[in-house]
Amino acid sequence: MEGFRFWKQGYWKSFLKGLPYHISALYVVDLNRFRELAAGDRLRGQYQTLSSDPASLSNLDQDLPNHMQHVIPIKSLPQDWLWCETWCSDEALATARTIDLCNNPLTKEPKLDRARRQVPEWTAYDDEIAALAKRVASEQKSSQADESQLDRDEEEEEETAAATTASTGWERKDEL
Repeated sequence: MEGFRFWKQGYWKSFLKGLPYHISALYVVDLNRFRELAAGDRLRGQYQTLSSDPASLSNLDQDLPNHMQHVIPIKSLPQDWLWCETWCSDEALATARTIDLCNNPLTKEPKLDRARRQVPEWTAYDDEIAALAKRVASEQKSSQADESQLDRDEEEEEETAAATTASTGWERKDEL
C-alpha cells in the first residue's frame, strides 16, 4: 500500500512540511475553539478557492482539513475509531468502532459488495430499507389513485349538474 500513500511525495509532502496527512474522515470538534478560530468561515473560504481548480479536492473530506491544518490544527483519532481495509490490518477490525468503506485501489471492489462482505447485518438493513421504499412508493401511488378518483367524481357531479340545468333550466342550489 505504500505506493498509494500520495501524501508522502509531491504536492502534499512539500505542502505539509512535516505535518501528518490525516486520512480519517471522522472528526471530533471542540465547538468553542472552532468558533473562536472562525474555522467554519475559514474552511468555506478555502473550499471556495480550492474548488475552482478541477484537480483539487479529489478527497474533499480529507484534503480540505489537511490543507487548512497550518491555521486550524487537527489531530487524528486512534485507528480503531475509523477502520479501513485499505490502511488497517485485518486483526484491527475486531476492535474497530466504525468501518470506513473506503476504496481499495488494489481490488477496485464496489462499495456495496464490500459492505455485504464486511458488515454481516448490511444485507438485512439494505433489504429492510428497500422494503420500506417499496411500501412508501405503493402508498404514494395508492394516494394518487384516490385523488384521481375524487377528481373524476367531482367532474361527474359537475357534468350531472350542468346536464340538469340544461334540460330543466333550473340551477341546483346547495342550501344549508
